[in-house]
Amino acid sequence: MAYRDGFFATIALALSSVALASIVYTDEYSHAAQAEANGYRALALQVSSDSSLACVDEFESTAGVPAAKQTAVR
Repeated sequence: MAYRDGFFATIALALSSVALASIVYTDEYSHAAQAEANGYRALALQVSSDSSLACVDEFESTAGVPAAKQTAVR
């Protein structure tokens, strides 16, 4: 009984390894992985940049000023 369980576990591991390898080596996977990496890089740059914090600080400092006197900062 133990031999049979081990045999089926080995077969399942081999089949899942082949399936994973066939998915990883497709062009769609590489395109998706590249897009995900670019998204993480863009998110990290946005989060780590101080420009978003400066915009929030400026908005808070100009909250009482009329819209005609406010200047846009980019």
